[in-house]
Amino acid sequence: MERQMKGKPVFTILSLIIFIITAEVTVTAETIQKKDFSKYRKPPIEELKKTLSPLQYKVTQKDGTEKAFDNEYWDNKKEGIYVDIVSGEPLFSSIDKYDSGTGWPSFTRPLEPGNIVEREDRGLFTKRTEVRSRHADSHLGHVFDDGPPPTGLRYCMNSAALRFIPKENLEKEGYGGFLKLFGK
Repeated sequence: MERQMKGKPVFTILSLIIFIITAEVTVTAETIQKKDFSKYRKPPIEELKKTLSPLQYKVTQKDGTEKAFDNEYWDNKKEGIYVDIVSGEPLFSSIDKYDSGTGWPSFTRPLEPGNIVEREDRGLFTKRTEVRSRHADSHLGHVFDDGPPPTGLRYCMNSAALRFIPKENLEKEGYGGFLKLFGK
């Protein structure tokens, strides 16, 4: 009996050490891969005018709309995620992108719902739901209830408000936590 007990404390201690090291590595990797945008501060207008193209500025800061079928991502079929052009906050995934026939990139759901703000947008003869990024307050587009299953929603976005990060660059650009979406 005494002989059986000698190895158990050592095994238990080694198991505990391995568990702690593994847990620490997991937490560290998750922290690095999941950027915290809660402390993000939008740059001054002068800086945005320098860093954004005129179209990006018009769309994101002046609630503009780019031309249908004449924008960067309406027909993009690559795997990856779409982030806010101003802040980099993750917004949409290629997994939820579909061809709506509208000429703008369309998605069935946001990648990170907490990074999206929806508000009523009343036009002259219309009532729509505007979609903005939470932390940069960028105008992204509108959401409609005519999308495909499973959500029935169509998030119709402006390419000028987005930056696409291909799957193979996610880790390098600090979005490695989203690789799991693509089976990595």
